[in-house]
Amino acid sequence: MIPRRIFGTNVILGAPRNWNPEKDGTCGSLPARFDADRYTYATAWEPTPAELAALNAGGSVVLTVVGAHPPVMLHVEALDGEG
Repeated sequence: MIPRRIFGTNVILGAPRNWNPEKDGTCGSLPARFDADRYTYATAWEPTPAELAALNAGGSVVLTVVGAHPPVMLHVEALDGEG
């Protein structure tokens, strides 16, 4: 998946504290929409052509969570933030 700029982007997430690029590798930036009232971060993703082909052939979107994490949600949103 390719990270996209989400409608309403108001924060850019970067490497965590104590990230060591030599040990941990490159950590890019991720545009996000932070909602302080609900304390949620939303990010947008675009499937690569190969991923889109796999989805169109019946494949699934798989969400993997590393470490302890609160519940997550996936949904589709239009470019203008509707939906």
